[in-house]
Amino acid sequence: MPLPPVIPVQEIHKRLQVIFPEGSPNRNNCTWEIAAKTIFVMLYVGAVEGADRWLRPDQVTRMTDAQSVNVSAGARIAWEAESRKSSKGEAPGRWYAVNTRESIRDDTIRAGLSTNGAIIERPGLPTTSPAPRYALQAGFAALFAPDLQGDGLDKAISDWQADNLTAGALARVTIMRKGAIAGGDHVLVKFPSGETRRMAPGASSLISKAVIEEFAARFLQHPGVIFLSESKNQVIARDEALAKSIGLNIQADKNLPDIVLVDLGPKHPLLVFVEVVATDGPISPKRKEALTALAHNAGFPEEHVAFVTAYLDRSEGAFKKTVDSLAWGAFVWFATEPDNLIRLHEGKAEAVKKLADWE
Repeated sequence: MPLPPVIPVQEIHKRLQVIFPEGSPNRNNCTWEIAAKTIFVMLYVGAVEGADRWLRPDQVTRMTDAQSVNVSAGARIAWEAESRKSSKGEAPGRWYAVNTRESIRDDTIRAGLSTNGAIIERPGLPTTSPAPRYALQAGFAALFAPDLQGDGLDKAISDWQADNLTAGALARVTIMRKGAIAGGDHVLVKFPSGETRRMAPGASSLISKAVIEEFAARFLQHPGVIFLSESKNQVIARDEALAKSIGLNIQADKNLPDIVLVDLGPKHPLLVFVEVVATDGPISPKRKEALTALAHNAGFPEEHVAFVTAYLDRSEGAFKKTVDSLAWGAFVWFATEPDNLIRLHEGKAEAVKKLADWE
């Protein structure tokens, strides 16, 4: 991917005042000059979502006025490589002192631009890693295109604000950041019973945690967890006593989904099969058929079984990759939009439901 065009720091600073209007969360952290210079350096080195190039905060401190006007591709690539090397003394004309990197990281990036969805973090990077980890969100970076002016710039800014500065969008960013920075040694999951279990760190565990703590609490009357596993078929929890209490005789084998929930609220308990998708493996027609047979063989009526595919976010590649293989008659849920639920209504030609008949 070619390096993006750059514009002067002064123009970036001017646009930030419009992009983050009064009332925006942590507005000062997003609109002061050091934010403009941070964005400039990220554009300079090409640290933009989708390019697989990332930035360390100390690189911002090493930029100089003289270097900033040298915008040929060769000069930018050479400077980016040099700026990642260990410092061997003061760099003449550097924009900021060495110890300013902590403030750039904590105050400008984490508390400001990242909180508002303007900067993303490199997924899977341990929290203690010194490797470059920050990049501009693609849509945000596009707001600094030199040829974007006048009404076109106003509309682009307005569209970006609608997607990123609403209450729902900000909540979504928060959850996405949790997924990106999951570098601890475990993910703690709290069951409806109050018990807790530890899962290995990673996106799948974060989605499983959200399913049990958020989805079950919202969409089941009296939820219980019968079975929970993580990738590599590692069984985290299996409640055989609960399974037997509802007449379910189910064996933990490779055919089980990632999570099996039960809703004890209805007169007849509802069995809920959940597939957690961080990369692949949704409730497909074939998978639904297999799980239906599993429930039937375990003595559970088909009409009291529900199927859910859970993702972290609908903008992620995992959903886009698998959406065309989802089974009709199942549900789709996103951890970043916990109050919403997609029903893949399975219609029949002889009994098509009119839109007016839906609530």
